[in-house]
Amino acid sequence: MAIKAPEKTWWKEAIVYQIYPASFLDSNGDGLGDLPGILSKMDYIKSLGVTAIWLSPIFKSPQNDMGYDISDYRTIHEPYETVEHVEQLINGLHERGIKLFLDLVTIRTINTPDSKNLVQAKPHQDATSISGEIRNMIRKEIANHPTIGHLLRHRVLLQKCIDGYRIDSMNLMSKHPDLPDAPITNPDSEFQSGAKYFASGPMMHEYIKEMRTQVFDKYDCMAVGELGFTKDEESVSKYVAKDRHELNMLFTGDIVDMDFGPNAKYEHGEFKLSTLRLLTKFWQEAMPKFGGWNSVYMDNHDSGRSLSRYASDLPEFRERAAKMLATYLGSLSGTLFLLQGQEIGTANVPREWGIEDYVDIEGRNDYEEIKKRRGEGADMSDVMWELKLKVRDNGRLPMQWDANENAGFSAGKPWMKVNTEFEDWNVERQICDKGSVLSYWNSMLDLRKKDKYVFIYGRFEMVPVEESGEDVFAYTMSDSTCQRKALVALNFSNKEQVFAAKWFEGWRKLIGENECAQISKKGFELKPYEGAIYCNWSS
Repeated sequence: MAIKAPEKTWWKEAIVYQIYPASFLDSNGDGLGDLPGILSKMDYIKSLGVTAIWLSPIFKSPQNDMGYDISDYRTIHEPYETVEHVEQLINGLHERGIKLFLDLVTIRTINTPDSKNLVQAKPHQDATSISGEIRNMIRKEIANHPTIGHLLRHRVLLQKCIDGYRIDSMNLMSKHPDLPDAPITNPDSEFQSGAKYFASGPMMHEYIKEMRTQVFDKYDCMAVGELGFTKDEESVSKYVAKDRHELNMLFTGDIVDMDFGPNAKYEHGEFKLSTLRLLTKFWQEAMPKFGGWNSVYMDNHDSGRSLSRYASDLPEFRERAAKMLATYLGSLSGTLFLLQGQEIGTANVPREWGIEDYVDIEGRNDYEEIKKRRGEGADMSDVMWELKLKVRDNGRLPMQWDANENAGFSAGKPWMKVNTEFEDWNVERQICDKGSVLSYWNSMLDLRKKDKYVFIYGRFEMVPVEESGEDVFAYTMSDSTCQRKALVALNFSNKEQVFAAKWFEGWRKLIGENECAQISKKGFELKPYEGAIYCNWSS
Protein backbone atom coordinates (compact mmCIF):
# COMPACT_ATOMS: atom_id res chain seq x y z
CA MET A 1 0.00 0.00 0.00
CA ALA A 2 1.38 3.38 -1.00
CA ILE A 3 2.03 5.80 1.83
CA LYS A 4 0.55 9.24 1.29
CA ALA A 5 2.69 12.33 1.66
CA PRO A 6 2.03 13.98 5.05
CA GLU A 7 -0.25 16.98 5.20
CA LYS A 8 1.47 20.29 5.91
CA THR A 9 0.72 22.03 9.23
CA TRP A 10 2.45 24.63 11.41
CA TRP A 11 3.09 22.24 14.29
CA LYS A 12 4.83 19.72 12.07
CA GLU A 13 7.26 22.41 10.95
CA ALA A 14 7.82 23.77 14.45
CA ILE A 15 11.31 23.87 15.94
CA VAL A 16 10.66 23.76 19.69
CA TYR A 17 13.09 25.06 22.33
CA GLN A 18 12.49 23.73 25.85
CA ILE A 19 13.08 26.19 28.68
CA TYR A 20 13.43 24.98 32.26
CA PRO A 21 12.41 28.18 34.09
CA ALA A 22 14.46 27.70 37.26
CA SER A 23 17.64 27.32 35.21
CA PHE A 24 17.31 29.73 32.30
CA LEU A 25 18.08 33.21 33.68
CA ASP A 26 17.65 34.83 37.10
CA SER A 27 16.66 38.50 36.82
CA ASN A 28 16.60 39.46 40.50
CA GLY A 29 19.49 37.62 42.16
CA ASP A 30 17.47 35.14 44.23
CA GLY A 31 19.23 32.20 42.57
CA LEU A 32 16.20 30.98 40.61
CA GLY A 33 15.49 31.63 36.97
CA ASP A 34 12.26 33.50 36.33
CA LEU A 35 9.87 34.85 33.71
CA PRO A 36 11.51 38.30 33.47
CA GLY A 37 14.75 36.47 32.73
CA ILE A 38 13.08 34.67 29.84
CA LEU A 39 11.52 37.93 28.64
CA SER A 40 14.96 39.53 28.46
CA LYS A 41 16.22 36.78 26.15
CA MET A 42 13.39 36.70 23.61
CA ASP A 43 15.59 38.19 20.89
CA TYR A 44 18.23 35.54 21.57
CA ILE A 45 15.58 32.84 21.30
CA LYS A 46 14.42 34.34 18.00
CA SER A 47 18.01 34.39 16.70
CA LEU A 48 18.31 30.62 17.18
CA GLY A 49 15.77 30.01 14.45
CA VAL A 50 13.32 28.21 16.73
CA THR A 51 9.61 28.75 16.16
CA ALA A 52 8.15 27.63 19.51
CA ILE A 53 8.98 27.50 23.21
CA TRP A 54 8.08 24.61 25.50
CA LEU A 55 8.03 26.05 29.01
CA SER A 56 8.37 23.56 31.86
CA PRO A 57 5.97 24.06 34.82
CA ILE A 58 5.55 27.63 36.08
CA PHE A 59 2.52 27.15 38.35
CA LYS A 60 2.33 27.41 42.13
CA SER A 61 4.11 24.47 43.72
CA PRO A 62 5.90 23.44 46.94
CA GLN A 63 8.71 22.24 44.64
CA ASN A 64 9.01 18.75 46.07
CA ASP A 65 9.62 17.64 42.50
CA MET A 66 10.78 20.91 40.91
CA GLY A 67 7.39 22.17 39.81
CA TYR A 68 5.84 18.91 38.68
CA ASP A 69 3.88 18.88 41.95
CA ILE A 70 1.36 21.64 41.25
CA SER A 71 -0.85 23.09 43.97
CA ASP A 72 -2.71 25.75 41.95
CA TYR A 73 -3.00 25.89 38.16
CA ARG A 74 -4.35 29.44 38.30
CA THR A 75 -1.36 30.98 40.09
CA ILE A 76 2.24 31.38 38.96
CA HIS A 77 4.94 30.04 41.31
CA GLU A 78 5.92 33.18 43.21
CA PRO A 79 9.69 33.17 42.50
CA TYR A 80 8.88 33.03 38.78
CA GLU A 81 6.84 36.26 39.16
CA THR A 82 3.25 36.78 37.90
CA VAL A 83 0.49 36.01 35.40
CA GLU A 84 1.16 39.44 33.89
CA HIS A 85 4.66 38.27 33.00
CA VAL A 86 3.15 35.22 31.27
CA GLU A 87 0.96 37.56 29.22
CA GLN A 88 4.02 39.66 28.33
CA LEU A 89 5.82 36.50 27.30
CA ILE A 90 2.94 35.33 25.11
CA ASN A 91 2.71 38.72 23.40
CA GLY A 92 6.46 39.12 23.02
CA LEU A 93 6.92 35.67 21.54
CA HIS A 94 3.97 36.03 19.18
CA GLU A 95 5.32 39.37 17.96
CA ARG A 96 8.49 37.48 17.03
CA GLY A 97 6.61 34.67 15.31
CA ILE A 98 7.24 32.20 18.14
CA LYS A 99 4.53 30.04 19.69
CA LEU A 100 4.30 29.00 23.35
CA PHE A 101 3.64 25.50 24.71
CA LEU A 102 3.17 24.72 28.40
CA ASP A 103 3.63 21.58 30.45
CA LEU A 104 0.32 20.05 31.51
CA VAL A 105 0.93 17.91 34.61
CA THR A 106 -1.96 15.49 34.87
CA ILE A 107 -1.09 12.84 37.46
CA ARG A 108 0.71 14.62 40.30
CA THR A 109 0.15 17.57 42.62
CA ILE A 110 0.97 18.18 46.27
CA ASN A 111 -0.40 15.98 49.03
CA THR A 112 -4.05 16.47 50.05
CA PRO A 113 -6.09 15.09 52.98
CA ASP A 114 -7.36 12.28 50.73
CA SER A 115 -3.94 11.48 49.36
CA LYS A 116 -2.45 11.12 52.85
CA ASN A 117 -4.69 8.10 53.36
CA LEU A 118 -3.21 6.64 50.17
CA VAL A 119 0.33 7.26 51.33
CA GLN A 120 -0.32 5.64 54.71
CA ALA A 121 -1.86 2.54 53.14
CA LYS A 122 0.22 -0.62 52.81
CA PRO A 123 2.06 -0.36 49.49
CA HIS A 124 1.76 -2.85 46.68
CA GLN A 125 4.98 -4.47 45.51
CA ASP A 126 4.76 -2.66 42.19
CA ALA A 127 7.56 -0.59 40.73
CA THR A 128 8.46 1.04 37.48
CA SER A 129 11.14 -0.26 35.20
CA ILE A 130 13.32 2.74 36.04
CA SER A 131 14.24 1.83 39.58
CA GLY A 132 11.07 2.77 41.41
CA GLU A 133 10.55 6.39 40.32
CA ILE A 134 6.82 6.30 41.04
CA ARG A 135 7.41 4.50 44.34
CA ASN A 136 9.86 7.21 45.37
CA MET A 137 7.42 9.95 44.43
CA ILE A 138 4.65 8.42 46.54
CA ARG A 139 7.05 8.06 49.42
CA LYS A 140 7.71 11.80 49.18
CA GLU A 141 3.94 12.39 49.22
CA ILE A 142 3.56 13.46 45.62
CA ALA A 143 0.18 11.93 45.18
CA ASN A 144 -2.71 11.63 42.72
CA HIS A 145 -4.29 14.67 41.15
CA PRO A 146 -7.85 16.05 41.15
CA THR A 147 -10.21 14.96 38.39
CA ILE A 148 -8.56 15.65 35.05
CA GLY A 149 -11.89 16.49 33.42
CA HIS A 150 -12.47 19.28 35.93
CA LEU A 151 -8.95 20.59 35.43
CA LEU A 152 -9.14 20.71 31.65
CA ARG A 153 -12.55 22.31 31.43
CA HIS A 154 -11.12 25.65 32.47
CA ARG A 155 -9.80 27.37 29.37
CA VAL A 156 -8.16 30.45 30.84
CA LEU A 157 -4.68 29.73 29.52
CA LEU A 158 -5.87 28.87 26.03
CA GLN A 159 -7.93 32.04 25.99
CA LYS A 160 -4.66 33.85 26.65
CA CYS A 161 -3.37 32.32 23.39
CA ILE A 162 -1.27 29.40 24.60
CA ASP A 163 -0.48 27.41 21.45
CA GLY A 164 -0.01 23.91 22.79
CA TYR A 165 0.69 21.50 25.62
CA ARG A 166 3.16 18.78 26.44
CA ILE A 167 1.16 16.37 28.62
CA ASP A 168 3.37 15.01 31.38
CA SER A 169 3.19 11.24 32.07
CA MET A 170 0.12 11.25 29.88
CA ASN A 171 -0.67 7.54 29.74
CA LEU A 172 -0.59 7.14 33.52
CA MET A 173 -3.93 8.96 33.85
CA SER A 174 -5.85 5.70 33.55
CA LYS A 175 -5.00 2.66 35.67
CA HIS A 176 -6.53 -0.76 36.17
CA PRO A 177 -9.58 -0.07 38.40
CA ASP A 178 -8.97 -3.08 40.65
CA LEU A 179 -5.38 -2.04 41.48
CA PRO A 180 -4.05 -5.62 41.24
CA ASP A 181 -0.59 -6.65 42.37
CA ALA A 182 2.01 -6.93 39.65
CA PRO A 183 2.98 -10.45 38.59
CA ILE A 184 6.33 -11.69 39.86
CA THR A 185 8.67 -11.55 36.88
CA ASN A 186 11.93 -10.99 38.78
CA PRO A 187 12.00 -13.16 41.94
CA ASP A 188 15.28 -11.59 43.07
CA SER A 189 13.76 -8.10 43.31
CA GLU A 190 11.64 -6.75 46.17
CA PHE A 191 9.54 -4.80 43.68
CA GLN A 192 8.03 -5.97 40.40
CA SER A 193 7.08 -4.01 37.30
CA GLY A 194 3.42 -3.03 37.43
CA ALA A 195 3.36 -1.11 34.16
CA LYS A 196 0.69 -3.36 32.64
CA TYR A 197 -1.68 -2.13 35.35
CA PHE A 198 -0.74 1.53 35.82
CA ALA A 199 0.04 2.59 32.22
CA SER A 200 -2.38 3.02 29.30
CA GLY A 201 -5.36 1.86 31.33
CA PRO A 202 -8.89 1.15 30.08
CA MET A 203 -10.12 4.78 30.15
CA MET A 204 -7.01 6.29 28.59
CA HIS A 205 -8.29 6.95 25.08
CA GLU A 206 -11.62 8.22 26.36
CA TYR A 207 -9.76 10.82 28.45
CA ILE A 208 -7.62 11.90 25.50
CA LYS A 209 -10.63 12.20 23.19
CA GLU A 210 -12.40 14.35 25.76
CA MET A 211 -9.38 16.63 26.02
CA ARG A 212 -9.21 16.85 22.23
CA THR A 213 -12.87 17.57 21.52
CA GLN A 214 -13.66 19.69 24.57
CA VAL A 215 -10.52 21.82 24.64
CA PHE A 216 -7.70 21.42 22.12
CA ASP A 217 -9.76 21.44 18.90
CA LYS A 218 -11.41 24.71 19.85
CA TYR A 219 -8.11 26.58 19.95
CA ASP A 220 -5.95 25.05 17.15
CA CYS A 221 -3.83 23.75 19.99
CA MET A 222 -1.01 21.26 19.55
CA ALA A 223 -0.86 18.36 22.03
CA VAL A 224 2.16 16.11 22.52
CA GLY A 225 1.94 13.35 25.11
CA GLU A 226 4.68 11.75 27.19
CA LEU A 227 4.14 8.01 26.74
CA GLY A 228 6.00 5.91 29.27
CA PHE A 229 6.10 2.09 29.32
CA THR A 230 4.19 1.84 26.02
CA LYS A 231 6.50 1.70 23.03
CA ASP A 232 5.10 -0.85 20.56
CA GLU A 233 3.77 0.29 17.19
CA GLU A 234 0.19 -0.92 17.65
CA SER A 235 -0.29 0.83 21.01
CA VAL A 236 1.40 4.02 19.83
CA SER A 237 -0.74 4.15 16.69
CA LYS A 238 -3.89 4.31 18.82
CA TYR A 239 -2.71 7.64 20.24
CA VAL A 240 -1.48 9.37 17.07
CA ALA A 241 -3.04 7.68 14.02
CA LYS A 242 -4.64 10.37 11.92
CA ASP A 243 -8.07 8.72 11.82
CA ARG A 244 -8.25 8.47 15.64
CA HIS A 245 -7.89 12.23 16.19
CA GLU A 246 -6.28 12.09 19.63
CA LEU A 247 -2.73 13.48 19.97
CA ASN A 248 -0.50 15.24 17.46
CA MET A 249 2.62 13.35 18.52
CA LEU A 250 4.32 11.52 21.39
CA PHE A 251 7.51 11.28 23.39
CA THR A 252 7.93 7.51 23.69
CA GLY A 253 11.13 7.92 25.71
CA ASP A 254 13.05 5.08 24.11
CA ILE A 255 15.60 7.48 22.62
CA VAL A 256 16.60 8.67 26.13
CA ASP A 257 16.61 5.14 27.58
CA MET A 258 19.23 3.63 25.28
CA ASP A 259 21.93 3.31 27.96
CA PHE A 260 19.70 2.24 30.86
CA GLY A 261 20.57 -0.98 32.66
CA PRO A 262 18.54 -4.17 32.15
CA ASN A 263 16.49 -3.63 35.32
CA ALA A 264 16.98 -0.01 36.36
CA LYS A 265 18.01 3.42 35.16
CA TYR A 266 21.13 3.63 37.32
CA GLU A 267 22.34 0.14 36.52
CA HIS A 268 25.12 -0.05 33.98
CA GLY A 269 24.06 -0.05 30.37
CA GLU A 270 25.96 0.81 27.23
CA PHE A 271 24.92 2.99 24.33
CA LYS A 272 25.13 1.04 21.09
CA LEU A 273 24.92 2.66 17.67
CA SER A 274 22.96 -0.38 16.51
CA THR A 275 20.20 0.58 18.98
CA LEU A 276 20.04 4.14 17.65
CA ARG A 277 19.89 2.80 14.09
CA LEU A 278 17.07 0.44 15.02
CA LEU A 279 14.99 3.06 16.85
CA THR A 280 15.46 5.72 14.19
CA LYS A 281 14.54 3.37 11.36
CA PHE A 282 11.59 1.94 13.29
CA TRP A 283 9.85 5.22 14.07
CA GLN A 284 10.77 7.05 10.86
CA GLU A 285 9.15 4.21 8.92
CA ALA A 286 6.31 3.34 11.32
CA MET A 287 4.64 6.72 11.79
CA PRO A 288 3.81 7.34 8.10
CA LYS A 289 2.06 3.97 7.88
CA PHE A 290 -0.83 5.14 10.06
CA GLY A 291 -0.64 8.87 9.43
CA GLY A 292 1.18 9.60 12.68
CA TRP A 293 3.91 12.16 13.23
CA ASN A 294 7.29 11.88 14.92
CA SER A 295 8.81 14.02 17.64
CA VAL A 296 12.56 14.36 17.06
CA TYR A 297 14.68 14.83 20.20
CA MET A 298 17.52 13.48 22.30
CA ASP A 299 17.52 15.73 25.38
CA ASN A 300 14.97 16.97 27.89
CA HIS A 301 14.70 18.01 31.55
CA ASP A 302 14.50 14.37 32.69
CA SER A 303 17.61 13.10 30.93
CA GLY A 304 21.36 13.31 30.81
CA ARG A 305 22.87 15.25 27.92
CA SER A 306 23.05 13.27 24.69
CA LEU A 307 26.48 14.75 23.94
CA SER A 308 27.94 13.03 27.02
CA ARG A 309 25.93 9.81 26.74
CA TYR A 310 25.82 9.03 23.02
CA ALA A 311 28.79 10.90 21.57
CA SER A 312 31.75 12.45 23.43
CA ASP A 313 32.31 15.46 25.68
CA LEU A 314 36.09 14.94 25.74
CA PRO A 315 37.86 18.20 24.81
CA GLU A 316 39.36 16.81 21.61
CA PHE A 317 35.99 15.61 20.28
CA ARG A 318 33.34 17.73 21.94
CA GLU A 319 32.70 20.47 19.39
CA ARG A 320 32.66 18.07 16.46
CA ALA A 321 30.43 15.62 18.34
CA ALA A 322 27.89 18.32 19.22
CA LYS A 323 27.70 19.34 15.56
CA MET A 324 27.32 15.72 14.48
CA LEU A 325 24.32 15.26 16.79
CA ALA A 326 22.85 18.50 15.43
CA THR A 327 23.18 17.02 11.95
CA TYR A 328 21.35 13.88 13.04
CA LEU A 329 18.49 15.68 14.77
CA GLY A 330 18.12 18.41 12.18
CA SER A 331 17.85 15.99 9.28
CA LEU A 332 15.04 13.71 10.47
CA SER A 333 11.35 13.90 9.65
CA GLY A 334 9.16 15.17 12.47
CA THR A 335 8.85 18.08 14.88
CA LEU A 336 12.24 18.98 16.33
CA PHE A 337 12.67 19.60 20.08
CA LEU A 338 15.82 21.10 21.63
CA LEU A 339 16.67 21.61 25.31
CA GLN A 340 18.15 24.91 26.47
CA GLY A 341 21.92 24.75 26.25
CA GLN A 342 21.89 22.05 23.59
CA GLU A 343 22.60 24.74 21.02
CA ILE A 344 26.00 25.48 22.61
CA GLY A 345 27.03 21.88 23.26
CA THR A 346 26.27 21.75 26.98
CA ALA A 347 27.64 18.60 28.60
CA ASN A 348 26.79 16.64 31.74
CA VAL A 349 27.76 17.63 35.27
CA PRO A 350 31.46 17.30 36.18
CA ARG A 351 32.53 13.81 37.19
CA GLU A 352 34.04 15.29 40.37
CA TRP A 353 30.59 16.02 41.82
CA GLY A 354 29.72 14.04 44.94
CA ILE A 355 26.25 12.89 45.88
CA GLU A 356 25.88 16.02 48.03
CA ASP A 357 26.13 18.19 44.90
CA TYR A 358 23.06 16.69 43.24
CA VAL A 359 19.59 18.10 43.90
CA ASP A 360 17.45 15.68 41.86
CA ILE A 361 15.08 13.83 44.20
CA GLU A 362 14.93 10.80 41.89
CA GLY A 363 18.69 10.39 41.64
CA ARG A 364 19.37 10.95 45.33
CA ASN A 365 16.59 8.55 46.40
CA ASP A 366 17.86 5.82 44.11
CA TYR A 367 21.42 6.32 45.34
CA GLU A 368 20.31 5.96 48.97
CA GLU A 369 18.24 2.86 48.20
CA ILE A 370 21.14 1.15 46.46
CA LYS A 371 23.50 2.15 49.28
CA LYS A 372 21.10 0.72 51.85
CA ARG A 373 20.89 -2.59 49.99
CA ARG A 374 24.67 -2.85 49.67
CA GLY A 375 25.41 -1.89 53.25
CA GLU A 376 27.44 0.81 54.96
CA GLY A 377 30.89 1.33 53.47
CA ALA A 378 30.02 -0.34 50.15
CA ASP A 379 31.70 0.84 46.97
CA MET A 380 29.28 3.21 45.21
CA SER A 381 31.59 4.40 42.43
CA ASP A 382 29.64 2.54 39.75
CA VAL A 383 26.39 4.20 40.84
CA MET A 384 28.06 7.62 40.88
CA TRP A 385 29.21 7.05 37.31
CA GLU A 386 25.67 6.18 36.21
CA LEU A 387 24.33 9.23 38.05
CA LYS A 388 26.76 11.45 36.20
CA LEU A 389 25.50 10.10 32.89
CA LYS A 390 21.75 9.96 33.51
CA VAL A 391 20.66 12.03 36.51
CA ARG A 392 18.03 14.68 35.80
CA ASP A 393 20.32 17.45 37.09
CA ASN A 394 22.15 17.22 33.76
CA GLY A 395 19.16 18.57 31.87
CA ARG A 396 18.51 21.24 34.50
CA LEU A 397 21.94 22.86 34.83
CA PRO A 398 21.88 26.67 34.92
CA MET A 399 22.20 28.13 31.44
CA GLN A 400 25.75 29.19 30.56
CA TRP A 401 25.42 32.74 29.21
CA ASP A 402 28.94 34.10 29.60
CA ALA A 403 32.26 33.71 31.43
CA ASN A 404 31.28 35.90 34.37
CA GLU A 405 30.38 34.66 37.86
CA ASN A 406 27.80 31.85 37.82
CA ALA A 407 27.99 31.78 34.02
CA GLY A 408 25.91 34.97 33.91
CA PHE A 409 22.90 33.00 35.15
CA SER A 410 22.46 34.75 38.51
CA ALA A 411 24.00 37.50 40.61
CA GLY A 412 23.07 35.46 43.70
CA LYS A 413 23.73 31.88 44.77
CA PRO A 414 22.23 29.59 42.10
CA TRP A 415 19.67 27.03 43.25
CA MET A 416 22.00 24.33 41.93
CA LYS A 417 25.68 24.38 41.08
CA VAL A 418 26.77 25.77 37.74
CA ASN A 419 28.83 23.51 35.49
CA THR A 420 32.52 24.34 35.94
CA GLU A 421 33.11 24.44 32.17
CA PHE A 422 31.19 27.70 31.65
CA GLU A 423 34.23 29.90 30.99
CA ASP A 424 34.92 27.98 27.78
CA TRP A 425 31.39 26.91 26.86
CA ASN A 426 28.91 29.78 26.89
CA VAL A 427 26.58 31.74 24.61
CA GLU A 428 28.62 34.95 24.53
CA ARG A 429 31.74 33.14 23.36
CA GLN A 430 29.92 31.26 20.60
CA ILE A 431 27.44 33.78 19.28
CA CYS A 432 29.98 35.64 17.11
CA ASP A 433 32.12 32.60 16.27
CA LYS A 434 31.20 31.25 12.83
CA GLY A 435 32.83 27.93 13.69
CA SER A 436 30.98 27.39 16.97
CA VAL A 437 28.36 24.79 17.83
CA LEU A 438 25.80 27.59 18.09
CA SER A 439 26.56 28.81 14.58
CA TYR A 440 26.35 25.26 13.27
CA TRP A 441 22.91 24.83 14.83
CA ASN A 442 21.83 28.08 13.14
CA SER A 443 22.97 26.72 9.78
CA MET A 444 21.36 23.33 10.34
CA LEU A 445 18.02 24.87 11.26
CA ASP A 446 18.16 27.18 8.24
CA LEU A 447 18.78 24.14 6.03
CA ARG A 448 15.93 22.24 7.67
CA LYS A 449 13.51 25.07 6.91
CA LYS A 450 14.79 25.74 3.40
CA ASP A 451 14.56 22.08 2.35
CA LYS A 452 11.62 21.12 4.54
CA TYR A 453 10.15 18.71 1.99
CA VAL A 454 13.34 16.64 2.16
CA PHE A 455 13.92 16.84 5.92
CA ILE A 456 10.80 17.80 7.91
CA TYR A 457 8.38 15.96 5.59
CA GLY A 458 10.96 13.64 4.06
CA ARG A 459 11.12 9.89 3.63
CA PHE A 460 13.81 8.01 5.53
CA GLU A 461 15.78 5.12 4.08
CA MET A 462 18.73 3.61 5.92
CA VAL A 463 21.96 2.82 4.12
CA PRO A 464 22.87 -0.81 4.90
CA VAL A 465 25.57 -1.23 7.53
CA GLU A 466 27.51 -3.33 5.03
CA GLU A 467 27.97 -0.16 2.97
CA SER A 468 28.36 2.46 5.69
CA GLY A 469 30.48 0.48 8.14
CA GLU A 470 29.70 -0.39 11.77
CA ASP A 471 30.68 3.02 13.15
CA VAL A 472 28.93 5.23 10.59
CA PHE A 473 25.18 5.79 10.69
CA ALA A 474 24.10 6.67 7.15
CA TYR A 475 20.66 7.20 5.65
CA THR A 476 18.91 9.16 2.93
CA MET A 477 16.06 11.62 3.21
CA SER A 478 13.97 12.36 0.13
CA ASP A 479 10.95 14.42 -0.85
CA SER A 480 7.64 12.77 -1.79
CA THR A 481 8.64 12.55 -5.45
CA CYS A 482 12.03 11.00 -4.58
CA GLN A 483 13.61 13.48 -7.00
CA ARG A 484 15.47 15.40 -4.32
CA LYS A 485 17.55 13.21 -2.04
CA ALA A 486 20.03 13.92 0.73
CA LEU A 487 22.61 11.56 2.18
CA VAL A 488 23.29 11.92 5.92
CA ALA A 489 26.52 10.34 7.20
CA LEU A 490 27.41 10.36 10.91
CA ASN A 491 30.60 9.00 12.45
CA PHE A 492 29.81 7.84 15.99
CA SER A 493 33.34 6.65 16.74
CA ASN A 494 36.56 8.21 18.04
CA LYS A 495 38.42 7.14 14.91
CA GLU A 496 38.47 8.47 11.37
CA GLN A 497 36.16 6.57 9.03
CA VAL A 498 36.03 6.26 5.25
CA PHE A 499 32.56 5.98 3.74
CA ALA A 500 32.74 4.40 0.27
CA ALA A 501 29.39 5.95 -0.79
CA LYS A 502 29.50 4.14 -4.13
CA TRP A 503 25.88 5.00 -4.97
CA PHE A 504 26.33 8.72 -4.30
CA GLU A 505 29.14 9.79 -6.63
CA GLY A 506 28.83 13.43 -7.70
CA TRP A 507 26.56 14.50 -4.85
CA ARG A 508 27.51 17.88 -3.39
CA LYS A 509 27.84 18.82 0.27
CA LEU A 510 24.99 20.72 1.92
CA ILE A 511 26.48 21.00 5.40
CA GLY A 512 29.45 19.59 7.29
CA GLU A 513 33.04 20.50 8.06
CA ASN A 514 34.81 17.57 6.40
CA GLU A 515 37.05 18.36 3.44
CA CYS A 516 35.04 16.62 0.72
CA ALA A 517 32.85 19.14 -1.13
CA GLN A 518 31.64 16.59 -3.69
CA ILE A 519 31.56 12.81 -3.42
CA SER A 520 34.08 11.08 -5.66
CA LYS A 521 34.53 7.42 -6.61
CA LYS A 522 36.68 7.03 -3.51
CA GLY A 523 33.89 8.18 -1.23
CA PHE A 524 34.79 10.55 1.60
CA GLU A 525 36.38 10.68 5.03
CA LEU A 526 34.80 11.61 8.32
CA LYS A 527 36.89 12.63 11.29
CA PRO A 528 36.02 11.24 14.74
CA TYR A 529 32.45 12.23 15.65
CA GLU A 530 31.96 14.15 12.42
CA GLY A 531 28.80 14.38 10.36
CA ALA A 532 27.94 15.67 6.90
CA ILE A 533 24.99 15.91 4.52
CA TYR A 534 25.25 15.61 0.72
CA CYS A 535 22.51 16.10 -1.89
CA ASN A 536 21.72 15.17 -5.49
CA TRP A 537 20.37 18.57 -6.55
CA SER A 538 22.40 21.49 -7.81
CA SER A 539 20.80 24.43 -6.02
